[in-house]
Amino acid sequence: MQPTTLMEVSILVVDDEPGMRNFMQRVLQKQYGLVEVAADLGEAEQLRQRCHFDVIIIDNRLPESSGAEWLQQIREHDHDTHVILITGYADMDVAISAVRGGASDFLTKPFRAEDIKQSISRCLSQRNRARSDFANQDSAQDEEEPRAVELIGEAPSIRQLDQLVRRIAPTLSTVLIQGETGTGKELVAEAIHKQSGRSGPFVPVNCGSIAADLLESELFGHAKGAFTGAQSARQGLCYFADGGTLFLDEIGEMPLTMQAKLLRMLETHSVRPVGTERELKVDCRIVAATNRNLEELVKNHQFREDLYYRLNVVTLEVPALRERLSDIPILTRHFVHKLAVELGLPAYPLSQQDIRQLQEYDWPGNVRELRNVIERTLLLGKLPTELLAANRSSDNETREFLVPEGWTLHDVERRYLLDMLAVVEGNKSEAARRLGISRKTIERKLSEWQSDSRQYF
Repeated sequence: MQPTTLMEVSILVVDDEPGMRNFMQRVLQKQYGLVEVAADLGEAEQLRQRCHFDVIIIDNRLPESSGAEWLQQIREHDHDTHVILITGYADMDVAISAVRGGASDFLTKPFRAEDIKQSISRCLSQRNRARSDFANQDSAQDEEEPRAVELIGEAPSIRQLDQLVRRIAPTLSTVLIQGETGTGKELVAEAIHKQSGRSGPFVPVNCGSIAADLLESELFGHAKGAFTGAQSARQGLCYFADGGTLFLDEIGEMPLTMQAKLLRMLETHSVRPVGTERELKVDCRIVAATNRNLEELVKNHQFREDLYYRLNVVTLEVPALRERLSDIPILTRHFVHKLAVELGLPAYPLSQQDIRQLQEYDWPGNVRELRNVIERTLLLGKLPTELLAANRSSDNETREFLVPEGWTLHDVERRYLLDMLAVVEGNKSEAARRLGISRKTIERKLSEWQSDSRQYF
């Protein structure tokens, strides 16, 4: 039930620093009805299971995990609680990651009592607006058909791709989507599913993010006791995609042993959960995607040739953003309006000069990077031209970097490394490769910068 007065608001504060917990409890309990504090995620989860909290305030840096990771777990089951992430790592990249991960707001340490109160007030206002909007739109949505996923752009390559999607969507053929990282391969897969007419769900799986020894269990399920830690039986993602579409992203990262089992599933339309002898029939359409050259992987014996031909019934190529720069104005307007609503911020009016700057950039991160830049623009209130300049590649792959007046060498090193991490979506190994340093060096510097700013109030 939505609280009607501040004394009905319940708040949970999670921080491993006793001083911060005492400070927050002292400040908040005078104004809000219930204020609980926890020193770690275990204690916080116990409190959350016993009581619903309207707002959770959590430190991003905790000994056993991060607040952002726990936020993801909360969002899997609870979309009603507002989460404020607090951090001593005062950087815009942290803010963007927090908002994208589902945080309603974030604060950097040190902050004042009034700052946290205003943040809580913003969260409660967001809830009131959301519930009001839902009530106003509820009857209208009942009368509308679900909107299909839209491939945005007017470039010939995108229009041709959209036509192919519409043509193959109603069929049962497997589809292989190829394209660079960040081009929108999952969006294309979802468009295929939405236009297929299949009644089941769209279930995405990133084959590169699941440990090789767990991938079979994730896809096919397992019996109780099938392996260490399997305390109960579990259905696989193929089961949940029954009647719908199973999207296998990063298919090129799938281990060879698992490739053989996926091939059998495609041929028999059945799966065998780990630790069982019986097979279960499944009806899920397979759409796979990769940013790697599967033909080269086949030649190097890193990908099964028979699976490649089984997946490659229809191949769709998603163009890189640098190949359709004419679509940047359309994409920019789309992201500005979409993210402004999601973030609860005013839409930033991009000028023609801003658009020209966006079109002059080579976009190594493609549409995903453009979305990140627009998100950063809304948060900063201006186009981050220094980021675009720092990441603009010349023909010899050197980078132009503009240094603000008054910056020290330490400031330049920190900004450049953080900007590179933003470009590669936080992939420390890729950032290390591009910068010509070791991953361990990146981790050490991030740790040093974190410890330098751990001052609370």
